Amino acid sequence: MSKRIAIVGAGPAGLMAAEVLSQFDYELHVYEQKPSAARKFLMAGKTGLNISHAEPVEQFVQRYDQAEWLSPWVKKWDAVWIQNWMKQLGIEPYIGSSGRVFPTEMKAAPLLRAWLKRLASHGIQFHYRHKVSQLHQQHLEFYDLKTKEHRTEKFDAIILACGAVSWSELGSDGAWQAWLNPDEIEPFQASNAGVEYPWSAFMQPVFGQPLKRVAAWVEQGEKTIGDIVISHYGLESGLIYKQGRGLREQLKQGQKMQLSLDLFPDQSVEQLAKKLQPGKKQSLSNVWRKAGLEGAKAALVRELVAKSLWQDSAELARQIKNLTIPLTGFRPIEEAISCAGGVKREVLSEQLQLKSNPRVFLCGEMLDWDAPTGGYLLTACFATGRAAAEGVHQFLRAH
Repeated sequence: MSKRIAIVGAGPAGLMAAEVLSQFDYELHVYEQKPSAARKFLMAGKTGLNISHAEPVEQFVQRYDQAEWLSPWVKKWDAVWIQNWMKQLGIEPYIGSSGRVFPTEMKAAPLLRAWLKRLASHGIQFHYRHKVSQLHQQHLEFYDLKTKEHRTEKFDAIILACGAVSWSELGSDGAWQAWLNPDEIEPFQASNAGVEYPWSAFMQPVFGQPLKRVAAWVEQGEKTIGDIVISHYGLESGLIYKQGRGLREQLKQGQKMQLSLDLFPDQSVEQLAKKLQPGKKQSLSNVWRKAGLEGAKAALVRELVAKSLWQDSAELARQIKNLTIPLTGFRPIEEAISCAGGVKREVLSEQLQLKSNPRVFLCGEMLDWDAPTGGYLLTACFATGRAAAEGVHQFLRAH
């Protein structure tokens, strides 16, 4: 008789685990509390599904805060592997100028349809609108949202691929945390999220406008260059997400969150100061505009730099090249693209098996790792899903 395996969560990690295990003679069941699979995956793909990144793999793995832990899996199932996998599904990959990997169609839906069709052809049974309410050893208690009935089933192995706690309306509500011991979980924090600053009313006209090509850094950390959007609550963009780890570290050490910006990273202080020198019969606004300091950038300088310094071109240039913003926090975790925190490395085996319950394996964003956007999140979800599935197969062969 075939051994029974339950996969809880039909997101990228769970589906990849199912794909691996479908090669063997197992009775495979995928449970999903939503009416359809991979809702967050589909949401991410609405504006262009960034599925991985084509940068050198040694550089790639350093994007993760748990690089040593994830490295073997991410290297094994890297961007090249993912592109070949996409081609097998009939989806052509495309590498953008920034190195990010997309489906040529840019959408997630065609890829997901092809993937689910292939999984179904391998005999995997999908159970939608099934919410797991309890996990006890090798038993799962389900609440069927269609029939309103409870039932309990026994499995030879269980893979949890339940996601973290951001975008809870898409399925990752974090309810699974009640199934584990609290000391097995590093508390979740918002990652790849906007940061907050209490703007004055003066800033309202530039809400939604970008700070084009600026450098950002946290204390002695790496400077990254890109655009930042000024929002009603503070700042938002991929450039902000890249600094999230450093900002969280400040909070962890009991410091206040502070972000530094260079509004003109391609110019020296001296070059900028020269451009900012007041000319005869020129208004300050005109001088600034000719120096490139206008729109959102000019508003930000007026908001953060003392008015007494505006006429001092040398000091103003220094301020603009090292503008410190004292932030008040991250946006709520529900709004975050992803989360830092999750199930700790030390409570899992090298096969992602839960030491306190050897029948249970974990993968995806519920694990304690973090990365910026740019294809890194999905790559690690795919990789840990496959790693957990291989762990299950090894375990069941031995039992």
